[in-house]
Amino acid sequence: MSSSRTSARLGTPVSRRIPRPLVALFTAGYLAPYLLPTIVGRLGDSLHLPPAQAGVIGSALLMSSAAAGFTFAGRVDRIGPRTLARCGLLLAALGYGTAAATSWVPLVVLGAMAGGFGSGTATTVAATGIAAQRDPHRASTLGLLSVSALAGALYLTLPHLGPGHALPFAAIALTALATWPATASLGQVVRPGAVEAESSAPATPLPYRRTGLVLAGSMVCWSMAQNSLWGVSSRIGTDQAGLTEVTVGAVFAVALGTALVGVLGAGALGTRLGRAVPIGAGTALIACCIVLSARADGLASFATGEIAWNTFYPVVLSYLIGLAASLDPRGRWAVLVGSASSLGTACGPLTGSVLSQTAGYPAMGTTLAVLLLVLALPLTAVALHTSGRLLLPGTIRRRGVAPAALVAGVTGAQAGAVPQPGTVEQPVVEITVSTPQPVPTQDEFSTAGPRGGSALGQSSNANASTSAR
Repeated sequence: MSSSRTSARLGTPVSRRIPRPLVALFTAGYLAPYLLPTIVGRLGDSLHLPPAQAGVIGSALLMSSAAAGFTFAGRVDRIGPRTLARCGLLLAALGYGTAAATSWVPLVVLGAMAGGFGSGTATTVAATGIAAQRDPHRASTLGLLSVSALAGALYLTLPHLGPGHALPFAAIALTALATWPATASLGQVVRPGAVEAESSAPATPLPYRRTGLVLAGSMVCWSMAQNSLWGVSSRIGTDQAGLTEVTVGAVFAVALGTALVGVLGAGALGTRLGRAVPIGAGTALIACCIVLSARADGLASFATGEIAWNTFYPVVLSYLIGLAASLDPRGRWAVLVGSASSLGTACGPLTGSVLSQTAGYPAMGTTLAVLLLVLALPLTAVALHTSGRLLLPGTIRRRGVAPAALVAGVTGAQAGAVPQPGTVEQPVVEITVSTPQPVPTQDEFSTAGPRGGSALGQSSNANASTSAR
């Protein structure tokens, strides 16, 4: 057995450092959903489309991104992460560039769908690599931190560069091209020994099948509810709250800035509280923020709702991504759940546009909030079922044995083999051991014979026991 396999079996991490190519790919893949409000709003203005038709174009983009995830789930190692990532980035640059260079609606739709497929391919490679890391939650947190910062900068910059749909599409295309050099070392950082594992166990079944399906199905509706509001947030600010596009863009930039604070807080907290509490309580808080944002009638209410919502949304999303990555170290559930999330995200703009046109923005917000409160139950149940109990300081001592640090210091055990505080405790398996009956000794025979026996019987039994030995 090789040393790398031995280290992995003992729990010693290969590296604590998060590879930068994964963060760059995550940023390039997630940038289009983050810029969705300005894309949908500018498509409607520049192409003279009603909100529902502009939402359909946004949904087509995200639907194509989800299709890429379902297509390449479990195939990243077989195709090669570097090759697949470069193909996705190239397709994203060409597709979004084509959509930015034309005003003909059919060609804009085709370019957006091609770019969406490229973005989904890049996200698939990033999700597979993140699932293979020692700490998937930390890796996803860094990716969300990067894409939030870039999207916030674009929301501040794009309104001052002019109107039209070309600018957001061109920004996404340039981001894809800028990410290309980062893929040079991607083959060595996504998963050490992945090709060997793929060839030795190509038919490994998916673990946690029922739990993963519940998580994926819930993520479809969860993401749809989030992006139903996000897709029409620009319209709420301009139509209902009476704000200008520059003011709305400034609110979005501030909101994404507070999202950075939320993501940093989630990264610092890690899994100390597990995943169930941040996912369940965070989803309930997001539901309240959606109601507030959908009822906004001025700058104060609109900014409060959007800023609060964008603070909690990436926090919960980072825990959901980490939860999906923990279900399968090969990254298949991470890709499938991420694709399910993209599928829900794709339905978001159209759902938000239809609900807002038929029932109004406040009724839309109430409907989405009720849906999120219902979804908080299965998401929390999945987190409780798969995360286990936390190994906190003092847990081992309370069970009557020495702490892990003392065991490591006395026995000379490797540091990676000793569970650290904050990690998930392994399940305890009870083993029933039958106690053997004690064998009588010669002294016992000489002092006490069989019940009701004579001295002669005792002597004969002792002689028999001696000869048998």
